[in-house]
Amino acid sequence: MGGQRLARDIRQALVDRGDPDYDGARAAMLCDEPTPPRHPEMIVRAASVDDVREAIALARSRGLKVSVRAGGPGWCGSPLADGGLLIDLSRLRRHSVAEGSATVEPGVTGRDLTRALSAREHAFPVAHRGSVTVGGSVLGGGLGWNSRAWGPACAGLEAIEAVTATGETIRCSDHENPELLWAARGGGPGFFAAVTSFRLGLRHLPRAIMTTRYVFLLTDVEDVADWVDAVAAAVPANVELGVALTTADRGTGNGSPPPRVIVVTATAFSCAWDDAIRCLEPLRDCPYAERALIRQVDQPTPFAVLFTGSDALWPPGRRAATDSLWLNGGFSALLPLLARDLEGAPSTESFVLATPAPGGPGPEMAFSPLGRIHLGCHAMWTDPAGDEANLAWLRELAASAEPYTAGHYVAETDLSATPSRARRSFTPPAWQRFQSLRARYDPDGVFETYPHP
Repeated sequence: MGGQRLARDIRQALVDRGDPDYDGARAAMLCDEPTPPRHPEMIVRAASVDDVREAIALARSRGLKVSVRAGGPGWCGSPLADGGLLIDLSRLRRHSVAEGSATVEPGVTGRDLTRALSAREHAFPVAHRGSVTVGGSVLGGGLGWNSRAWGPACAGLEAIEAVTATGETIRCSDHENPELLWAARGGGPGFFAAVTSFRLGLRHLPRAIMTTRYVFLLTDVEDVADWVDAVAAAVPANVELGVALTTADRGTGNGSPPPRVIVVTATAFSCAWDDAIRCLEPLRDCPYAERALIRQVDQPTPFAVLFTGSDALWPPGRRAATDSLWLNGGFSALLPLLARDLEGAPSTESFVLATPAPGGPGPEMAFSPLGRIHLGCHAMWTDPAGDEANLAWLRELAASAEPYTAGHYVAETDLSATPSRARRSFTPPAWQRFQSLRARYDPDGVFETYPHP
């Protein structure tokens, strides 16, 4: 079929550049402002696999490159490419749950999937931010809930269905097109097909999810960092440990503006309450407890509560940018350095979050956890006039951590910062293998590759 016929076939899903609703459709491709100054010629808001196939055929007929949005964080605007055709998969939201596995379309959010799985006593390491979709999380690797014990989300990926550069729908598993499945396990925005369905291997729902939390003034960072190193070495893998350097909620401190703080949070995902209490024991006797502004010990925190707490880090109406690093070195070396950088942030809403790398054995996958600690650096502000200063601070923060940096997390790093960002998000063998597979499965370069400066 010719390009005009295809355009009519998907006319309900197609938005051309110049259409009245183009700007709104383009802005909706990202979670947060500011939107990068890149403009696809067409956006197809796919409602079916047929829409995806026809969109790829339309792009080929007009010589347009294809990019795909699955609904991940998209901090650096990976789906937005000048002059191409963007396929938005966020409207594909069907899912079904069987014993031990779930079949999920890319637009299903982590919150909705968790609700459906919990009803069947199952769980999956979905993204911490409840609005992030399964497609965006799994393809990027997926540093989700309890990933030290369960592994990243992509480790639970058992099979996919995808539309290739030729418009063919294929199934990939460990026994059928296994190399494409390998690439889908963490290949991120450079993946060279449009995944329309995921089969996920599930975990048993933890019957007891419990959290201990301390909040200290940032001036205590050196002592607290030493303690966090000891805690990280002592807690079992089913305890998710996170350290945030941020600004206290109003009312936490005694002055105005609110003080900078260090927040230590540990969540146990356990089979029983007494086991959860035992897992959190290393945090109970904190030597600096008397300095804590807040001390909450052994609090029940079901997934609904966890999502609420995580979502509060990204309030609506903010402008935001993120970078993501894999670091080597202990918390005692890293946190004081990051604290100094945070003090210079133009916005009091910016924060950094450090967590131990995911663990557990897993299948072969492109995903490459390159360091002991994952660091998420988040600039957040409200006034567009502050764009330049906040983006500059974010890049200065990444530069100051460079002596400890082993690489980047492809799903959340600023791929447009340097030409090497995408390559440094994988081990050298994984990068070479991924590029070889791209050349084999997409020899004409139909799909966009990773964004770059």
